[in-house]
Amino acid sequence: MLGWALTFLVVALIAGVLGFTSIAGGAMAIAKILFFVFLVLFVVSLVMHLVRGRGAL
Repeated sequence: MLGWALTFLVVALIAGVLGFTSIAGGAMAIAKILFFVFLVLFVVSLVMHLVRGRGAL
C-alpha cells in the first residue's frame, strides 16, 4: 500500500513539473488517501500486536 502511495506521489510530481496540473492534483489526492489508509492499517496492526502480546508456548 505504501508502495502505491509513493508511486502516485512520483506521478504527481512528474505531472506537476510537466505542467499537467489536473493530473498532478488527482494523483496527489490518491497518494494522500492511500498513505492515510496505510497509516491507519499500520496503527491497527500495531495495536493488535501489542494487545495480543506474546503467545504461550
